[in-house]
Amino acid sequence: MVTPDALSSAAVGVVYLVGAGPGDPGLITVRGRDCLHRADVVLYDYLSNPQLLSHCRSTAELHCLGQHGRGRLWSQAEINAHMIAAAGQGRGVVRLKCGDPTVFARAAEEIDALVAAGIPFEIVPGITAAFASASYAGIPLTQKDHASAVALVTGQESPGKQGETLDYSALARFPGTLCFYMGVTSAREWSRGLMAGGRQSTTPVALIRRCSFPDQQVWQTTLGEVATFIEGLKLRPPVIIIVGEVAASSRTWSWFEQRPLFGQRILVTRPAHQIEDLRGPLSELGAEVLHQPAIEITPTINWAPVDQAIERLTDFDWLVFSSSNGVHHFLARIWSKGHDLRSLGSLKIAAIGPGTAAELARHSLRADLIPDEFRAESLAASLATTAQGKRFLLLRASRGREVLAEELTAAGGIVEQVVVYDSHDITHASAEITSLLQAGKINWITVTSSAIARSLHSLFGDDLRLAKLASISPITTSTLRDLGHEPAAEATSFTMPGLIDAIRGHNIH
Repeated sequence: MVTPDALSSAAVGVVYLVGAGPGDPGLITVRGRDCLHRADVVLYDYLSNPQLLSHCRSTAELHCLGQHGRGRLWSQAEINAHMIAAAGQGRGVVRLKCGDPTVFARAAEEIDALVAAGIPFEIVPGITAAFASASYAGIPLTQKDHASAVALVTGQESPGKQGETLDYSALARFPGTLCFYMGVTSAREWSRGLMAGGRQSTTPVALIRRCSFPDQQVWQTTLGEVATFIEGLKLRPPVIIIVGEVAASSRTWSWFEQRPLFGQRILVTRPAHQIEDLRGPLSELGAEVLHQPAIEITPTINWAPVDQAIERLTDFDWLVFSSSNGVHHFLARIWSKGHDLRSLGSLKIAAIGPGTAAELARHSLRADLIPDEFRAESLAASLATTAQGKRFLLLRASRGREVLAEELTAAGGIVEQVVVYDSHDITHASAEITSLLQAGKINWITVTSSAIARSLHSLFGDDLRLAKLASISPITTSTLRDLGHEPAAEATSFTMPGLIDAIRGHNIH
């Protein structure tokens, strides 16, 4: 193994043949992820999940090697030449392969070329598709009563192969499970070969398509019917085919497809830096999560009022945060001005909800007050009882409701507001997202603020009615209704977990 610094320090670059795993981006190894992070050049198969490229540096050179039926495919000679040329320039190269590099992935041809050129390389294993498909379909590849061995078999032998071709009679006698890769178009050939060799036509067969992706599909048939079954479905790769008694495993073992949001495609519309608190949990529940930000958050363009407030923080009794964005940008500004948390002195801190409180906690601050209901009216009501004569500094966005300032002022408070971040509408939606929405292929759209509701209406108009809308609060629901859109679900707890619960509850009913 080369040293971790080899990518940047070697006179000749290192080539890493990295297994991407079967599809789920979480299944790549830690070593594979680290190689992607250091790479200067990444050559990736189209079946590798594109989310894996998020591990790459922004300066990395990324090359998709093509997809059958969609543009030009790189030849193996071109791939080899590009790897060698880049490494020869002292650049670190990752050759990202679906599954494991050494299982039906032509690694031998690439290794031969690298060795001949004197290029150092490392093979980083990945989870091969057969093993992953069995796990994600709830099929035990080995079983003490039926299968004591596993064979990985190609359904597409090279026309110019040197040596013996597949012996289906021997495979028919194999005492265990057969896993066919690339066996869709050749199903009639290999199934006939196995039956001619003595394998019973009633032998169970399982077909797993797009293993570990949110749209994974699993079918069960028999050896005698599998070719007709595939032709009838017009099944397209990538498919792993498992042949043997274990393939008859109960479908109740298919944990992956039994997750509560499996098969649901959900569009998250929060700003790019805030998607993970929805994307992660929704993905864990089985959803395919897409992202189209409706608004963008940036630091304010006019820091003067904020800076003036920072220099006289002792004038205030309360700091009031109505969003986690306000916490982040305000505390970052305090630091950039040469101050730290000691500047807050004896100030009390109010947070509109647990998300804002959590952001405070990340800065080692505790909120003194969080209302029972996570909205401006409740926050104002909680503060109003002791507001008389108290001085409040409200850290806010460039746009939003004035409820908090108005009610605190009405309660006798002395209120000053400063804008610490700007909120802008996104004016152009992704063509891919627009196409999916218009085709009715998005099940849910999350709407987590009134600003997002208005921006989504500008982006998509009446097309929003082609998906179910999930609203985070009654205030957001009211905005949606004013725009002519009726939410299918509304959170009862005005938080991201509450929004997820609302979607889950609607799906159960």
